[in-house]
Amino acid sequence: MSKKVVKFGGSSLADANQFRKVADIIHADEARCYVVPSAPGKRYSDDIKVTDMLYTCYDAVQNGEDFEKSFAGIKERFEGIISDLGLTLDLSEEFEKIGVNFKAAAGREYAASRGEYLNGIILAKFLGFDFIDAAKAIFFTNKGNFDDDITNACLGAMLDKTEKAVIPGFYGAMPDGTIKTFSRGGSDFTGSVVAKAAQADMYENWTDVSGMLVADPRIVENPAGISIITYSELRELSYMGASVLHEDAVFPVRSAGIPINIKNTNAPEDAGTLIVPSEKNPAAEHVITGIAGKKDFSVISIEKDRMNSHKGFLRRLLQVLENHGIFPEHMPTGIDTVSVIVNSHELEGQREKLTQRLKDVIKPDHFEIVDGLALIAVVGRGMRSVKGTATRVFAALSHANINIRMIDQGSSELNIIVGIESADFEKAIKVIYNMFMLSE
Repeated sequence: MSKKVVKFGGSSLADANQFRKVADIIHADEARCYVVPSAPGKRYSDDIKVTDMLYTCYDAVQNGEDFEKSFAGIKERFEGIISDLGLTLDLSEEFEKIGVNFKAAAGREYAASRGEYLNGIILAKFLGFDFIDAAKAIFFTNKGNFDDDITNACLGAMLDKTEKAVIPGFYGAMPDGTIKTFSRGGSDFTGSVVAKAAQADMYENWTDVSGMLVADPRIVENPAGISIITYSELRELSYMGASVLHEDAVFPVRSAGIPINIKNTNAPEDAGTLIVPSEKNPAAEHVITGIAGKKDFSVISIEKDRMNSHKGFLRRLLQVLENHGIFPEHMPTGIDTVSVIVNSHELEGQREKLTQRLKDVIKPDHFEIVDGLALIAVVGRGMRSVKGTATRVFAALSHANINIRMIDQGSSELNIIVGIESADFEKAIKVIYNMFMLSE
């Protein structure tokens, strides 16, 4: 029998009505055997996510406020779900334990994890599944790094003993038992870890959208959906701002060759987006798969005569940047020039010191830092087999009177990255989208 791991985001489990939708989805397919829930998200636009409520409560308790008073709204959320679902479930002991640990300063990561933990208990009860506490199955090293080998062995052994289980997302445990969380959005990563340990045939990631879109709908009106995307394309788009799936979530399933299907809890009949290993090389529906980008970059522009003959020039340049905690996004070079693209926020408070240090170490003929750059990535496996893709990108920008300040293309021919003025960011994405998606 095939096995699927299904992860549901906070909006999918925000209230009892959403719980019922989730249960219907799970029971509709016998293969959906392992479930990874997030904490309850927003029920309406002005609502507060339970994770944020837990952070606020923990901070309040540390400041000497009464736990019961601070925790009342959180208890109400969970007890309301239990009551509306008609469950016979008493979480009073769990609430009491959380109170004790909050007062003992168990840490903000412990506090944040309790949303997933409590939601997991409720969902397991509602589904009739076993409950596996992620703190007993997902592990970190003493340095706080995810321990893939130990987790895969331990979690895999646990899953072998149960046919149906709920495993809360977002957290695990340090070697001493202290709760450790992944970064925000880490339930996506947990789902991927569970899929690998279960040797699943599919990892379904259920959210509130029907898969990925070619472009940001806040910029392009009604952009086309992406039906199939490779892991490599997803990484490129996620890194440049596309945010449907936590970008680190692909690694565990990628190594195991497990596909991911992004689905919509509120429209389960929609096909969603299927993410597959690159080596399967599915046919591309369009020349480009997606467009994404980010603002707030700066260009460190350096000129030096016969730069290429100065041994160790780039090494010294990169060492200075590293010493200042600055890591290049891109670094296009010429014979006597190099431009280093960095996040503008990394320069805050150290522009003058950095400038002086670079001048002392590499002695440039010309040096300047220019702000206001935006980067846009045009990504697509279809570009490898179609000539003239870069020409079309440049033509679209040229016809819109948008100046290109940087061009970069990887050797894989999977993406083209252009640097433009931040003021032209939205306009550029629209004209590139129109060039490829409306003319094909």
